[in-house]
Amino acid sequence: MTSAALRSRAWKLLEMVTTPLLPSDYLDLVSPLRAGADLRGRIEAVHPETGDAATVVIRPGRGWRGHTAGQYVRIGVDVDGRRLWRAYSVTSPTNRRDGRITITVKAIPDGKVSNHLVRGVAPGTLVQLDQPTGDFVLPPTRPAKVLYLTAGSGITPVMGMLRDIELDDVVMVHCAPRPQDVIFRDELHGLVADGKLRLTEVHTATDGTLDIARLGELVPDWAERETWACGPAGLLDAAERHWSEQGVRERLHTERFRPRVAVSGNDDGGSGGGGGEVTFSTTGRTVEADGATPLLDVGEEAGVLMPSGCRMGICFGCVTPLKAGAVRDLRTGEITEAEPGVLIQTCVSAAAGPCDIER
Repeated sequence: MTSAALRSRAWKLLEMVTTPLLPSDYLDLVSPLRAGADLRGRIEAVHPETGDAATVVIRPGRGWRGHTAGQYVRIGVDVDGRRLWRAYSVTSPTNRRDGRITITVKAIPDGKVSNHLVRGVAPGTLVQLDQPTGDFVLPPTRPAKVLYLTAGSGITPVMGMLRDIELDDVVMVHCAPRPQDVIFRDELHGLVADGKLRLTEVHTATDGTLDIARLGELVPDWAERETWACGPAGLLDAAERHWSEQGVRERLHTERFRPRVAVSGNDDGGSGGGGGEVTFSTTGRTVEADGATPLLDVGEEAGVLMPSGCRMGICFGCVTPLKAGAVRDLRTGEITEAEPGVLIQTCVSAAAGPCDIER
């Protein structure tokens, strides 16, 4: 008998002994980060960055394939007995010597996962991981002149780029309410002192919101620069309009953490997109929802087990059948009505009147 056949026979005997569990279930208890296991990570430390942001150090399992600077990773975290998935930018360089990765999380009001990671998670906690993804990255041929335009936690993918790749001419315009709200502020000013970055901070609590039309006052040659922008939808919408008006839209690269919300002309609660009663038919739960909250969030708040992924309408990890009614795409305002076989992305769809979701 060959060695492969012997191993197969031994494994089948183990399965008989461990039923109803599998031998791999016991291996997961002993070595959860081993090669061949579901991809996991172990949180090793949480370092505060600002009053509401922290960097989480994670040791990924052996199946981790590495990331490109600027990409994000989906993380599955158990909060109050429920597995919730969120996507966060990887902020560590690609060649970190100890093999660890970091994500930097800003706690948002009522954000279950973000608040848990910033304030409640303990070192040693295991989390689920997906392989990194995203195209908010620098091209193989490095641009001669770069502008990073960021606000709030939008600085996180850019910080991954700054830590990973040294460019000759880099300018950053970053917006935050106050100096103490600037994530990575000490490190950024260290790069400035070393001549590796030119930085302008816009403190919105005192300076007001950045007027993109006046960007030329801060960066006179902005139109000549390849630009990577990440932040709130308002900033990115304004940037896309400005770059388009100036005929240089191809030089602007954006990353959105949330889909932009299209404004509907009908808010009467009918099929125009004003919200309605949402039924999750599999679990038998019914809740009222407005016309601006993603059905993914509605379901999670109602205690329904909702599949999710990037939460930005990119990965299709949240696709669910629409059994009845209508929903509105929060990015475009397009209405989708139920018919046999219709699937919707719950992370970018809101109730457009009463609807039934197969969850």
